[in-house]
Amino acid sequence: MTSKLKFLVATSTVTAVLMNAGSAHAAGTLVGTDVQNNVTVDFQVGGVNQTAATASNTFDVDRKVIFTVAEAATTGTTSVSPGQQDAVTTFVVTNTTNDTLDFNLTGAQLSGGTAEHGGTDVFDVANLQVFVDANNNGTYEAGTDTATTIDNLAPDASVRVFVIGDIALTQTNGQVAGVTLTATARNSDGTAITAATDSTANTAGIETIFADSGRDGIETDGDDFTVAAANLSVVKYSRVVSDGVSVTNPKAIPGAVVEYCIAVSNGAGAATATNVNISDNLTTVSGVTFQGSFTPATDGTVVNAGTSTCTPGAGTGSYNAGTDTVSGTLTNIAAGQTRTLVFRVTID
Repeated sequence: MTSKLKFLVATSTVTAVLMNAGSAHAAGTLVGTDVQNNVTVDFQVGGVNQTAATASNTFDVDRKVIFTVAEAATTGTTSVSPGQQDAVTTFVVTNTTNDTLDFNLTGAQLSGGTAEHGGTDVFDVANLQVFVDANNNGTYEAGTDTATTIDNLAPDASVRVFVIGDIALTQTNGQVAGVTLTATARNSDGTAITAATDSTANTAGIETIFADSGRDGIETDGDDFTVAAANLSVVKYSRVVSDGVSVTNPKAIPGAVVEYCIAVSNGAGAATATNVNISDNLTTVSGVTFQGSFTPATDGTVVNAGTSTCTPGAGTGSYNAGTDTVSGTLTNIAAGQTRTLVFRVTID
């Protein structure tokens, strides 16, 4: 680019003063700032000081469009649950341009391949949307964060942007959905930016050049959602506790007491299952009656699956005589854990 400065050449000492350069910013001197350079030339004739010769030069600072889009700290994949609505990942758009800019925002999804944090993209989120953090507090608030473009982002200012979507209930543990956020720089009135190029001659007016990574006024970054799902399996055991006749090895005869053990297990590497509620409707089981002398017990363990033997836990379940239903809530089941509900019936 040809310099706008016109130089005054003198044979004596030259003192240069840079005036009105504007405040120092990471964004640099603000666009349109008048940079005035005054020069004074002192000289003598016959040993007598003469009136100094002076000159000045003024030019306007051009606009350097440069900005970034980056995943907000703390970085890493965003853990989501099957069926989660408005799952959020957060980015930060930072304007280091020496001018106030608007930004158009676009969210997109990967179509296979490696996601931002190494997983393989295998599904799309539903209802993908992009919203600006209105109060920049880092928390998505549906009623507050409604803007879909960034308006008048000042030099050296940053704003958070949320990319949100819904996770299908059918997604399974460890599945990954990759997403991207793209910001496109615009003039502060929202219009498209016309930028000079390396081949464009410099003029006395104010030019704009793109200095972002692609020199196109467009920046993109990615993140991903990783499903953290429980992987529950249920087994229902039964064993005859007593039959009123046999001393050992009781049989399933009328009047015998049968113990049911409902065992809920969570698979290795799965997310912790919470609010695990068991409901067993005995109206669907013909020929048995709930035994009220034994209180349903929760949070026990399976002692021997081969003999259908369980140890009742310290938790307490319940029985609703009106609906003939046994129920119980298990303590959170972490990966690799098993918890049980134990109750007894009598064979009619």
